Amino acid sequence: MERPGATTLNGKPLTLIGPELKVGDKAPDFEVVDNSLQPVNLAKTAGKVRIFSVVPSLDTPVCDMQTKRFNDEAAKLPALDIYTVSMDLPFAQKRWCGAFGVDNIKMTSDHKSGSFGEAYGTLIKELRIESRAIFVVDKGGVIRYVEYVKEVAEHPHYDDALSVAKSLLA
Repeated sequence: MERPGATTLNGKPLTLIGPELKVGDKAPDFEVVDNSLQPVNLAKTAGKVRIFSVVPSLDTPVCDMQTKRFNDEAAKLPALDIYTVSMDLPFAQKRWCGAFGVDNIKMTSDHKSGSFGEAYGTLIKELRIESRAIFVVDKGGVIRYVEYVKEVAEHPHYDDALSVAKSLLA
């Protein structure tokens, strides 16, 4: 499934591959790899409230700030699992985390197959990178918050996603 014009980069329309998920949808399965090159899928993340923070590349200012913000929030919310998903190679993710002391979130790379991007509708066809998005998934695997950021260079609504996640922890 292709969604032409579903996102933009500096105003230029781009095509997203995959469905546009909605609140109440069952979270789709996916397979990404962590910094140890081990597979991570929906089942391996189960049992906790999760935020999937999707970024195009850690080497860009907004992605850098988004990932650091969620790392700071994760330190305050140990019952919440926060995953960053990008196309960056696991080695680059590990290097970036080490350089900035990011150690409260789980880094995952979709570089191998684009599985997450295709399942969650965040894969940019023209660039083969992820579009910016946030998904909050409850313990039962149901999506409780979705934000596809229309302009890739803009920040998501952090507080909205965190508010939903905190309500699920209560």
